[in-house]
Amino acid sequence: MSNETDTKPKQDSQAAPERLEPLAQAHYNPYLWPGAMQDDEAAEEGATTTAGEPKAADEPVASEEAVIEALRQVYDPEIPVNIFDLGLIYEHKIDPESGDVAILMTLTAPSCPVAGTLPGEVANRVAAVPGVGEASVTITWDPPWNHHKMSEDAKLALGIF
Repeated sequence: MSNETDTKPKQDSQAAPERLEPLAQAHYNPYLWPGAMQDDEAAEEGATTTAGEPKAADEPVASEEAVIEALRQVYDPEIPVNIFDLGLIYEHKIDPESGDVAILMTLTAPSCPVAGTLPGEVANRVAAVPGVGEASVTITWDPPWNHHKMSEDAKLALGIF
C-alpha cells in the first residue's frame, strides 16, 4: 500500500467534465470586418464628407502649412505612410475669409477597406486645426491613384525607387 496522498482535485461526479476547445483566432479581413465599410456610398465619385463648424470672425485663418501638417497626421492603416505623402490628396483649398477647407482626395483603390471611414477622419483632423472653419472632403477616382503620385520620402519609406 502506498502512503502517497492523491493531489488531484476531486471532481463532482454529477458535473460534466470541462471540455476545452481551442479558441478561434480572429482573422482580420478588412472586407468582412464589421464596420469597415460603414457607408457604401462613401467610395463613390463625388461623395463628400464634412466636419467642423464656422470659425469665429475674429480668429485668423489657418495657414496652408498647418492644414498640410494635419493631413500628414492621417495614415492609411495598410500603408505606413501618411496620406499627404502617399499622394492621396489631390487638392486642398483654404477660403481666405471663412477658413473653410475643401479637399479633393482619392484612395489607393475603390475597394479600399477604409473607404467609408478615411474621408471622415481626414475632415475631422483638418477641422480641428485652429483657424479652420468647416472641412469638406470629396472623393474622386479621376485620375486613378498610382505609386507615381507618392513623394520621394514616401517612396523611400516603402522601398520604391
